[in-house]
This record gives sequence, structure tokens and C-alpha cells, in this order.
Amino acid sequence: MPLACVLAAMLVAGEAMAGQPISPETAKRAAIHPVASPDEMQAWLARVPATRDWPPDFLETLRGQKAIFIVEMTTTQGCVPCADLWAKLAAFRLRYGWRLQTISGPEALLRSGRLGLPWVGHPVAWVRPLSDAGRIVPIAIGTDHGSNIARNAYLAAKMLTGVRPAVGLRAMSKYTGIVGIAAHRYPRRDGR
Repeated sequence: MPLACVLAAMLVAGEAMAGQPISPETAKRAAIHPVASPDEMQAWLARVPATRDWPPDFLETLRGQKAIFIVEMTTTQGCVPCADLWAKLAAFRLRYGWRLQTISGPEALLRSGRLGLPWVGHPVAWVRPLSDAGRIVPIAIGTDHGSNIARNAYLAAKMLTGVRPAVGLRAMSKYTGIVGIAAHRYPRRDGR
């Protein structure tokens, strides 16, 4: 289930209890957390649970799939979460051997549209087979903990090699949404 659907459902429930209709703009604002500084980013990340339990084939799958998959991410200048995600993906690359590269904003917009995801800004990370640019799975919308990124890459590899998508998507349905402030066109929650 995409992050926007999960958060929209939560907002709908909260606003329905208050008797307020929910707008698409409200749902988008709730799904993303634009940050401009490392301190803001760390404050949001502190709220995010980190994966601690791993399936028995976790290491075998990630290291065994390094020649098959690539992680691609969007970035933009001055984006604090982009630099954070890039550093975590670089550590992932060193640990598991997967390739890593950036993609353009327009390409990311097309990918988001194909999957029915709202474009929330930079960064977004995707896993895809090296041999098929059309088969993509988002693994991070915004930055996240390194353990969560590894878990999502594992789940993407499983989905792209045969695990039923519904199983993987249920397990991966939580994205932090911590994105760069410059990429966000909605006002922040504190009104700025």
C-alpha cells in the first residue's frame, strides 16, 4: 500500500472524527516532512523505528543479488536528506556490493506516475533489475535508517524475483517521507 494511501487513511479517520473532510493537499502535507537542516532531519528520524529482525536469507539474498539489481536515487543541490540517503546507500553498496547511481528528476516523476505515487520531492530511491529499466520498486521516499533501507532493498529483490507483490508491499508500506525543503511546495507544519 503506498505511503500516501496509508497516511491519507489515517488523516481521513482523524478528520472524520472531527467532522472535517480531507483534501488531497492535506494528505500530501501529512505524508511528507520537509527539512532544511541536519537537526530537523535527525529529529524526524528519531521518530522512525529501525528494523531489528532479519529473515534467515537476508544476507544471502542481498549479497547474492548484487549482480542483478541497481539502486537509483534522485537528488538535488542543497538537499540535506539527499546527502544523508546517499551516504547510507554508499554504505549499503560497500556492505552488499550493489551498484548505485543517480537519476534525473524528470525520470523520477515518470516512475512515480507509473506507480501511482505522488511526487513529494527529493530524495527517492528505487531498486530495479539491471536488465529491465521498466521494473522498479521504490525503497525510500525521503531518507531513512540504514537498516530500513537494507530491509526495503531485500523486499524489492524478493518482489522482483517472484514473491507476491502484496506480501512485499505490506512489509514495505512505511516510508519516512523526510525530504528536502526546497523540493516541497507546501507550507511546513509550523507555518513557514
